[in-house]
Order: sequence, then structure tokens, then C-alpha cells
Amino acid sequence: MPIRKVLIVDDSKTELLFLSEMLGRAGYSVSTAEGAEEAQARLAQAKPDLILMDVVMPGQNGFQLTRSLSRDPRYADVPVIMCTSKGQETDRVWGMRQGARDYVVKPVDEAELLGKIKALG
Repeated sequence: MPIRKVLIVDDSKTELLFLSEMLGRAGYSVSTAEGAEEAQARLAQAKPDLILMDVVMPGQNGFQLTRSLSRDPRYADVPVIMCTSKGQETDRVWGMRQGARDYVVKPVDEAELLGKIKALG
């Protein structure tokens, strides 16, 4: 299924704006959430084709939210790309174990991220 709708989950307004503009220019329809609770509200409104997930957020972190979504039959088919400043190999491995399909380290390289999204679509 082609990816058209992307949900970006990040507690940084700057990062949300940067990623939203980048994906908008590439032709994606973007919605945003500033944390796990808001992300779950957005998911209830409309199921995205892809989720870009930050890790370090107040409350439930991105690893925890990715794990709960990957185990939820309503959202298990929605791919998650972790998009985080946590660049250690152990973080990447842990993110993939939680159900993420890919992992991108901030600052995000536009060509790399768009390539990863296309590969999932």
C-alpha cells in the first residue's frame, strides 16, 4: 500500500515543523502529535500509513508507544520509523525489537528519510 498519510510524534515543535515541511514538500499528507496521548487521539481519528516516532518524550516514550501500537491489532500494520537523537546501536536494536520497521538518527537527512519511507511504500 503506498504511503500517503504520515503521523509525526515528537515533543519538539521545531522538529515537528521541520519534518512536516519536508514531508509536505515531498507530497505527503502530515498530521502531528506532541506526545503519546495526543498520538493515540490522532490514531483514533484517522489511521496513518506511517508513523515517525521520536523516542525521548515526557510520559510514555517512543519505545513504549511503538511497542503498544505494534501489539494492537488496529495499528500493527502501520509501519513505524523511529526518528530520534538516540544514535547508539543498542537504541536502534531496541527500537526494532519494539516493532519499528526502521530507525533514523537526528538531525534527519532528508534524502535518507524519504528513501526509507519509499522503501516501506
